[in-house]
Amino acid sequence: MLFALTACGSQAADDSSNDQQQEQQDTTTNESNEFRVGMECAYAPNNWQESEATDSNVPVENVAGAYAEGYDVQIAKAIAEGLGKELVIVKLSWDGLIDALNQGQIDAIIAGMMDTAERRESINFSEPYRETTYGLMVLADSPYLNATSIQDFSGAAVLGQQGTALDDVIEQIEGVDHLSPVGSVPDMISRLQQGTCDAIVINVENAQGYLASNPNFRLVTFDEGSGFTLPAKGSCVGLRKSDNELLDQINTILSGIDDDARAAMWQAAVDGQPQ
Repeated sequence: MLFALTACGSQAADDSSNDQQQEQQDTTTNESNEFRVGMECAYAPNNWQESEATDSNVPVENVAGAYAEGYDVQIAKAIAEGLGKELVIVKLSWDGLIDALNQGQIDAIIAGMMDTAERRESINFSEPYRETTYGLMVLADSPYLNATSIQDFSGAAVLGQQGTALDDVIEQIEGVDHLSPVGSVPDMISRLQQGTCDAIVINVENAQGYLASNPNFRLVTFDEGSGFTLPAKGSCVGLRKSDNELLDQINTILSGIDDDARAAMWQAAVDGQPQ
């Protein structure tokens, strides 16, 4: 009798679990009129947060009175339009993006995320929508200002962002003092301003705004073969492994955005980013 009761209880639990899974599936991109996108809203010119609505920005669902803007936002708008869905932006910490995606809180990550082998263990990626290179940001009086290779930073205290290639690549510098990473690019900028590190790893394409707002900063770039080796060409859209149809749709949409249109989006983001 005890066995029979246990079996019934197990079946009921399975049925309940199946119902919950089905309910969650019914709220994903394929069943909803929304295209829910996660990003930090703190990584200009890719994405940042504003306090006033414009014709270009998008409300942030989980932050009252906030609006998201930037290159990632414009790419997300183009994808949402191509899908025939309403774009919803959700502000999340970098280290919470993949969990939020796999738990169904969002439908995609569009946040300047690279396609890496480690991340591919849990999610899929689109084709790149923005290529990138890395450099090192230093202070104007830095002894590393005239470096021509990343190896010239041997012995330097270098800082990156936790959970990103901005931190992972630091190990490519022989003899580097690899500092414990911080949670966001603004945190990296703050640490460099305070002089608690010698250099921070930064996307070269993203550096203009930081240089403009910090006159004491300088960007050190490297010729091919002397710089960092990156795990991927650039930023991709992150998607659940089960969303193969959505992946195909997004790749088709991205392929329809020509180089001139992407360049115009990027320049608008660079020009409009907060200083």
